[in-house]
Amino acid sequence: MSDREDRGGPDRGQAQSGDRELGERVRRLRRERGLTQRQVAEPSYTAGYISTLEAGRVRPSEAALRHVADRLGVGFDELATGRSARLVGEVRLRATDARRELATGDARTADALFRAVREDAARLDLPEEEAAALLGLGECALETGGLPQAIAHFQAAEDLLADAPLHRRVPALRGRATAHLLSGDLRYACYLLETAIDRLNTAGLPDPEALVLLYSAVIAPYMDMGAHTRAAQAAELALALAPRVEDPALVARMHRGVARTLIAEGRTEEAAEHLVRAQEMYRRLQIRTELAHCHWMRGYVHAQVGELEQAETELRTARALLLERRAELFAAQVGVELGDVLRRRGRAGEAGELLDGLLERLGPEHGAVHAGGAHRLLGLMADERGDAGGAERSSRRDLQLLRPAGAAGDVADLCKLLGDLLHRTGRTEEAVAVYRSGLARYAAAGTTTLGPAPVEPPV
Repeated sequence: MSDREDRGGPDRGQAQSGDRELGERVRRLRRERGLTQRQVAEPSYTAGYISTLEAGRVRPSEAALRHVADRLGVGFDELATGRSARLVGEVRLRATDARRELATGDARTADALFRAVREDAARLDLPEEEAAALLGLGECALETGGLPQAIAHFQAAEDLLADAPLHRRVPALRGRATAHLLSGDLRYACYLLETAIDRLNTAGLPDPEALVLLYSAVIAPYMDMGAHTRAAQAAELALALAPRVEDPALVARMHRGVARTLIAEGRTEEAAEHLVRAQEMYRRLQIRTELAHCHWMRGYVHAQVGELEQAETELRTARALLLERRAELFAAQVGVELGDVLRRRGRAGEAGELLDGLLERLGPEHGAVHAGGAHRLLGLMADERGDAGGAERSSRRDLQLLRPAGAAGDVADLCKLLGDLLHRTGRTEEAVAVYRSGLARYAAAGTTTLGPAPVEPPV
């Protein structure tokens, strides 16, 4: 075969950067091995051809590059890309270590590991591995409460995978939606998740794991927006798809989401069964944050049926696990639930002190729904001790947080409480206006203001 036939195109005079890098790589490897250009070239090529290749003035065909790789004693991919199989393997192993640290150790330590993996993946031009590292960084930021950073990391992961099929981008998209939800933007979180569900299902080839992840994620914003029927439908679809899912962590997350819809329907025993399944899976997988979330929900179930002592135990366990991992935003949210249990157990002073401290870490763009919940509890306690002015101030602060977030169900409940307070104090016209405001905010059963429910999977 002639050199001209194997140039992969005419001599272009001015070398492109990729050709120069390849040529430099061939020259470096040849010299490291003490070979001449003729030794690398023979028997199929000439020393002149190797010289031209090393100068970056020719783009070799695959056949030529395989010949040179064989003579240099390296793999074809390593010669073509500069990435050795060993280096790629090391990056992937370190990514696994980072994921294990995030699950079982400390999110800040995991963050440092993911950053190192991302740098190496970018240097070696490994977009899949870089996107996975960005996904890990986003999860670390979610856990530590850095919501703007989480959104940026998840968006960067989506951008890296822009040309990949949608189901490959779903974990990053779900992460971004979760960060917006925690920031208090319930409506946008719903929009992101519903749009992805629609696109997957209308394509006619749904990916079960991607769909279960999306359906499980959309339950929380549905519930906070008061769209309980739509949340229940999402839970039913997730359960129907679950037998086709192999990832145990994803199945556990699905059970946790389903439990929340059952609690809202008053089916606490069934909810507890789903939580036990999720808890056992997380315990086997040693995913401590998710295990804490199970304790959190079990505490909520106990509280719903009046088992306040058990509720306090579960919530304190959840909060301790989260504080141990420095997951401060989640720990603050659990603290609001704990404050309610303490109030109901007659320990209003302890509850008030806890809630006042939590409000230093919760706010409009950082756990708005739970910040509103803390103000609501403080208002109830103020009302119980006869401080009508304090109760009204807390309720109005609660409304300021919940209305922009779109938490229609909570807004309706709060308007009922505030309206009752105003009515008792003789401000009837104001009470009527507040009642009407709550009714106007509350969506019809099973709907949101986002339009029709997503298309169901064609299975």
